[in-house]
Amino acid sequence: MSSSKQNRTAAAPAPAPEPAGPRPRRLTAAAVLTGLEGLALAALGVYMLVDGLTGSPDSPRQAEMGGITMIVLALLPLIAARGLWLRRRWSRGPSLITQIVALPVAWTLINGGGALLAGGVVLGVVALLVLGLLVNPTATEALGIGPREDA
Repeated sequence: MSSSKQNRTAAAPAPAPEPAGPRPRRLTAAAVLTGLEGLALAALGVYMLVDGLTGSPDSPRQAEMGGITMIVLALLPLIAARGLWLRRRWSRGPSLITQIVALPVAWTLINGGGALLAGGVVLGVVALLVLGLLVNPTATEALGIGPREDA
């Protein structure tokens, strides 16, 4: 083995230790809610795609592309939810991003009035709830995220 290969192997960071103990309820709730958001996006995407293929939308091509886009966007919260469930440190970021993006969407729905108002309120409440759950010290500790230690 060459010396440069040995140096790269020796310099590789050690994998993070597996979290010990049961998963906190706050983290479980954040994972479930993030997963539900992902499932809702996927369901909307499937609906749009099917409507574009079999229904009579104003623009079938736009409905199909919108459906595919929604399904792809659903992957972020679904993957984040799985990571939160498994207590993976990296999963907090994608879930936080999902919630931050959900807030202006909720605001737009609320301003749309009618049936959109209820959906916007639910989305806004869920996004704020998940944000609160993910910044809670219990959840951050369970994910192995702690205060920085200066070397």
